Amino acid sequence: MTYVSTNPADLNDVVARVDLVDAEQFADAARRARRAQRDWAAVPAPVRGQVVANIGRLVGANAEALARIVTREIGKPLVEARGEVQEIVDTCAFFVGEGRRLYGQTVPSEMPDKQLFTFRDPVGVTAFITAGNFPVAVPSWYIVPALLCGNTVVWKPAEYSAAAAQAFYDIFASAGLPEGVLNIVFAEGSQTYRGLELALERGLVDKVGFTGSSEVGALIGELCGRHLQSPCLELGGKNPMVVTEDANLDLAVQGALFSGFGTGGQRCTSLGTAIVHESVHDEFLRRFAEATANAVVGDPFGDVLYGPVLDGKFAVGFEKYLGWIRDHHTVHGSTGVGRITEANPRRGFLGDPDGGLFYHPVIVAGVRPDDEVFRHETFGPLVGVTPYRDLAEAVDLANLPGYGLSSAIYTTDPAKVFAFRSGVGAGMVSVNNSTSGAEAHLPFGGNGRSGNGSRQSGVWVLDQFTRWQSVNWDYSGALQKAQVDTPAIEADLDFRLGG
Repeated sequence: MTYVSTNPADLNDVVARVDLVDAEQFADAARRARRAQRDWAAVPAPVRGQVVANIGRLVGANAEALARIVTREIGKPLVEARGEVQEIVDTCAFFVGEGRRLYGQTVPSEMPDKQLFTFRDPVGVTAFITAGNFPVAVPSWYIVPALLCGNTVVWKPAEYSAAAAQAFYDIFASAGLPEGVLNIVFAEGSQTYRGLELALERGLVDKVGFTGSSEVGALIGELCGRHLQSPCLELGGKNPMVVTEDANLDLAVQGALFSGFGTGGQRCTSLGTAIVHESVHDEFLRRFAEATANAVVGDPFGDVLYGPVLDGKFAVGFEKYLGWIRDHHTVHGSTGVGRITEANPRRGFLGDPDGGLFYHPVIVAGVRPDDEVFRHETFGPLVGVTPYRDLAEAVDLANLPGYGLSSAIYTTDPAKVFAFRSGVGAGMVSVNNSTSGAEAHLPFGGNGRSGNGSRQSGVWVLDQFTRWQSVNWDYSGALQKAQVDTPAIEADLDFRLGG
């Protein structure tokens, strides 16, 4: 079966054609990775770090070409695509040094002539399934540290970002990786799941990473649990932004505009609902609506806030979310609702609206806690706005949907910052910055419906791709039993100072 990847900004532009594999071929890729893993793990970690350095240099040398492939294939504005490619370079720069810092520890023993050690070992074969909204940055979060730690990789990217994935793979393969260390497979969802199931049943995969929807993540988690494995799950978000009564409203509007509509609202960290203090709610809404109405939408190679939705299936999904708008809501931010066409125009649109999958930005005011649009992720250019009375209520509203990926608070009061930080269930908190404000060396991940507590990026991800091994070495010439033969120090614990 062949999958055809088209440009969502120009549906007549075929970007790539890829042959999709079946479940057995997925499992075969895991078998190739298994054969290569021991030899790759035997390469000294600092040398593996040099391969990561090679990857970073090659990505940097091919940055503009790779960014343009990303923009053409998924419609991400070119300036964002360039930032995404830079994130790979940053990730490599960070992990180069970690090849010399995969430290264990020497631990003091409670008995003489005995030493205790700990070592980090690779988990083995890793299998990563990634989404296409960040077709090169997010895979690097998995693949770079996994390779550094001595693991081999089976990577299943999204079909609709096949050209970007192939370019990413080609760069990595040119960096000195031996045959079988990194394997790319294209497959549709059911065959991917079945292939992963077969690989786990046959003992070919030791760690699974998945970036995608909460619903599919639950299925992946259940499958891995059957094999006593804990996957790395990075799932969706309904990310709140609290705007307090003392906030800088212009700054909050900038943050809401970028995190709500950047990448067309198709980030897992996109703003879901702005929760605004009742005293500034109307003014914030007015400024946010005006900024959104004046933003340029359209051709992603131009200077635009966002381009098309990623793929036709996301257009279908966004139409469903627009159906959640109710009579008690008011809609702001554009000259229409739904798909942008000549018949349903967007003021200031850049390009040919009928050529691609472009949608009006939508601000939905008056959302209530029992609304579907409040409780569920709306993957697309849609942001809800709702008022609150006190910070405790704002925190409750922020946590209510049950996601826990990213969050933000705009305030000038440090006390509100720390009250929000301790109360919100999100894995990431931004203060006077957007919900999409993560950096490449901070832990990235969520809780609840957003993930199982695993973290990407920085030193924290090393715990996903290594296992601790403890070693105790007794050279006393006798069997010394811990907790039994431990030397005891006598003391007079009845001693008291006189007087």
